[in-house]
Amino acid sequence: MGGETTLSSKPASINYPRLSAHPVGQWIPNLYKDRIASFYGGGQYESKNLRAMMREGSASGSPHVKLSVWSAPDLTRPTFKEATSHEFKETSVGQSFGPSWSTHWFRVQITVPEELLKKELLELHWDANNEGMVWTEDGNPLQGLTGGGERIEWILPESFRDGKEHIIYIEMACNGMFGNAPGGDSIQPPNPNKYYQLSKADIVAVNVVARQLYIDIWVIGDAAREFPTDSWEQHKALKVANQIIDAFELGNQQSLIKGRKIAEEYLGPDVSSDKVYKTGTRPLVYGIGQCHIDTCWLWPFAETKRKVARSWSNQCDLMDRYPEHRFAVSQAQQYKWLKEYYPYVFDRVKDKVKKGTFQPIGGSWVEHDTNLPSGESLVRQFLYGQRLFESNFGQRCRTFWLPDTFGYSSQLPQLCRLAGMDRFFTQKLSWNNINKFPHTTFNWVSLDGSQVICHMAPAETYTAEANFGDVKRSVTQHKSMDQDETSLLVFGKGDGGGGPTWEHMEKLRRCRGMSDKVGLLPRVHMGDSVEDFFDRLEKRVSDGLDLVTWYGELYFELHRGTYTTQANNKRNNRQAEILLRDVELLATISSIKSDYRYPKKDIDSMWENVLLCQFHDCLPGSSIEMCYDDSDKIYEEVFATGEKILKDLYKLLNIRKATSSSNLENICALNTMPWHRREVVTVGNAKAGIACGEGNLIGVKSFKIAAIPEVTVEETRKGVFVLQNEQLKVEVADGVITSLYDRKVEREIIPEGGKANQLVIFDDKPLYWQAWDVEVFHLDSRKELTPGITKIVQSDHHQVSVMTTTKISEKSWAKTTITLSAALKGQQSYVEVHSEVEWQEDMKFLKVEFPVDIRNTEASYETQYGIIRRPTHYNTTWDMAKFEVCCHKFADLSENGYGVSILNDSKYGFATVGNLMRLSLLRAPKAPDAHADMGRHNIRWAILPHQGSLGPTTVRTAYNFNNPIKLVESIPGTNSQPFENPIKLTGNPSLILDVVKRGEDDEDVSRGELEVRKGKSVILRIYDSLGGRSKGTIETTLDLKRVFRTNILEDDEDEITFKDGNIEISLRPFEVATYRLQL
Repeated sequence: MGGETTLSSKPASINYPRLSAHPVGQWIPNLYKDRIASFYGGGQYESKNLRAMMREGSASGSPHVKLSVWSAPDLTRPTFKEATSHEFKETSVGQSFGPSWSTHWFRVQITVPEELLKKELLELHWDANNEGMVWTEDGNPLQGLTGGGERIEWILPESFRDGKEHIIYIEMACNGMFGNAPGGDSIQPPNPNKYYQLSKADIVAVNVVARQLYIDIWVIGDAAREFPTDSWEQHKALKVANQIIDAFELGNQQSLIKGRKIAEEYLGPDVSSDKVYKTGTRPLVYGIGQCHIDTCWLWPFAETKRKVARSWSNQCDLMDRYPEHRFAVSQAQQYKWLKEYYPYVFDRVKDKVKKGTFQPIGGSWVEHDTNLPSGESLVRQFLYGQRLFESNFGQRCRTFWLPDTFGYSSQLPQLCRLAGMDRFFTQKLSWNNINKFPHTTFNWVSLDGSQVICHMAPAETYTAEANFGDVKRSVTQHKSMDQDETSLLVFGKGDGGGGPTWEHMEKLRRCRGMSDKVGLLPRVHMGDSVEDFFDRLEKRVSDGLDLVTWYGELYFELHRGTYTTQANNKRNNRQAEILLRDVELLATISSIKSDYRYPKKDIDSMWENVLLCQFHDCLPGSSIEMCYDDSDKIYEEVFATGEKILKDLYKLLNIRKATSSSNLENICALNTMPWHRREVVTVGNAKAGIACGEGNLIGVKSFKIAAIPEVTVEETRKGVFVLQNEQLKVEVADGVITSLYDRKVEREIIPEGGKANQLVIFDDKPLYWQAWDVEVFHLDSRKELTPGITKIVQSDHHQVSVMTTTKISEKSWAKTTITLSAALKGQQSYVEVHSEVEWQEDMKFLKVEFPVDIRNTEASYETQYGIIRRPTHYNTTWDMAKFEVCCHKFADLSENGYGVSILNDSKYGFATVGNLMRLSLLRAPKAPDAHADMGRHNIRWAILPHQGSLGPTTVRTAYNFNNPIKLVESIPGTNSQPFENPIKLTGNPSLILDVVKRGEDDEDVSRGELEVRKGKSVILRIYDSLGGRSKGTIETTLDLKRVFRTNILEDDEDEITFKDGNIEISLRPFEVATYRLQL
């Protein structure tokens, strides 16, 4: 009843000893952790640790590996056939080859020694610390080599195990994966005299068990190092890793097998095959192989063609060995190159695409910049890209893939949807150096309201090494876990190409095995495509998941200098875009109204070249000098082709370019803008005319000299000049504009004490990325350039000008001409400026400033197909981060009732701070191009005051400013009828008819890539430019059969009714609409 003692009948344990046998200490975790890396790493224990057993045998030198070489002359890149036709000279390991960018072909004669014939895995290990390609004796490219210890192995075929001699060829490219930079800084200008030593050419019998154990211990060691120390999973990893080390005996193969068995305690039994992914457990992370190859960057375009073949052949080989491998590749241009130069590899790729393991993705011609190209260029990136994918692989891309571009235009979601893509992948905003972007998976919404699902890889890279940490970060850095916890892990060697390696595949198998066996690590899955991943997201959205939204541009808080670097390249881009628009318009009209054949092949060639140069390291200005030598030649070809087409059109229409000796009576103006124009034009020899009218060929009347001059210039006192017309009065004092007075509304535009058109210079030394970055601290170094003497250089009845020479430094200067033309009734007058700049600076940034008496917390900037508004203040770090932004043809600061626009003809960098507007002109970075922007530049801009807020006046004047009227001379007997534009857009003036072209697949135009469409059609692209619902009418004299609204790929969607050649249209704010007129 309590207190009694009861003897237990339970027997004593027979396993637990009564007496302690010996002391046992607690592990010191950091010591046991540090021990792991020394077991499989290099260094002083390499001859005693696991590495010492990685080979079962090897052979090098004659008679097993005999080498001879032929060196291509003059940095040429000859074909296999050409190279192997030459005499090869004997060479050996230890020899050096160069210089940079040269090519050397090796004949490799391989005889496997008898003692290695029956070994499980035989490889040729070739390392010259540069890139190479293995070719068969009969000329098929097999596999790329990277060098420097990376991807140096080529698996010998079974046919080589016969004891006989076999021949392969290796094409050596004298550049590393990242070009030829001197030392360890890859973005420095390349060293032109680099030589590479062939350090290895061995037949190696690989110890497969040792290699597998190497990956086992690597991944288990990562778990021991990176799992939380308060988790049993971390302690278990530490214990298992050390048990493997303790079991190891140098030279004892059975100890390796035992080590692998121990590893199964942590990794499970299936990590040596794709069976590991077939457990039926739900993954969070989806692995996608990727090989980001910059189409040019630290190497020229020509080397990229070889990188593509090397990298993609590697992946085809990897797919044969790893069935779970899924490889996503963008950039239609690279597929086209592969098909043209490496048809054998292209056929391998095509086979893998059919099997679903090689996935064309992205839908664009290249992975292009999205800040700088025009709206139509973005359309053509998708049009040409999707057409190539469809014509070669029978399918279009559904996901826009752009992991490495420097910011994302606000209209991309709309254009993606119009190109058949409703998904978008990137990760570049993880590089932001001021604010952290808040989302991983979200709806990205365009200016017009269109949306795409956007996913940004939480591992924050597109070149993951497929390490334990990459898988872990795919969850720990995921910012949208409350809505969807899944993510993509995009892995593989990149930028310089390469793609995934066998090590990547093996590590991911072990990560998955670990997740299923032990847990804690997010479960990674291989075998699904990018589309599978987005399909699941879309299914969740359709089931009610309401993803967070991000409206407008994805502004990149880094690489802001790319709006300005390589000014000549950017000018070429703008001019090429304009030329293409003119060519397509005039060729379309001529092909419809005569038997002129639309020059589709030439136009395609022009567009493909322009799109190529819009690659995200070319157009932004972040490539080496060789790339700009290339792009100069490419643009030269574009301009030559365009001029040839125009010359043919001129001949067809009996006109020619006007000259200074042309008779005014025979002169007319060629206009490619879709609205009425009335402008003063200089005919030559100080003569002037007024071009006035609507359509493509408009009349030019003589400029009548009035009793009271319509524009004047005078020096009112020393160094002070006044230029004025009926609308504007401009005072230039000491080379800058101190007063700009609007005579119509009696308003001063320059604040008291302000100096407009003031050239300013800044120190420009970013933290690292010279060509890419301008940092906020550069603003602290602002210095006004003191203008020199100003003089009157033109005082004609129609136009007046003053010019100021400004010394920038001992080597650099600017001659800036301020011009005012006679004002025309109904046309807003503006001040035009032309600056000729000799630029020989070192890490400086030249800009021009315009203080204006306007107040608004937001400024407006033209972007593709619309306007984007950005803050003029620094309230938050998000506002301050936009201290330098991108604009196209104009930037505008307006308040209620009045505003000022700054127009430009080839510039993209801008800033508005308070009431100070600042146009960026020239930079002087020294890496990766030591001579970027050095030389002579001609730059145009204009100051356009306007009544009311931002409106059609600015939009149309900016178009006109970039599309000057071309004076032509009619040849006797000319018939100008074909120039009467048969298509006209009326209605809301915010509507812009941006493109008139022929249908891609019209029977008289098609080049046969896709199904031909009978008859002729005209494609029109129209957009709302100001952000309001806009109604208009397409008026045409063409004989219409049917009219369709289409997407930008020209697929018919809705049929539209029309009456008497009139087609009524209505667009949403900033909507882009495409119409197909079937004739």
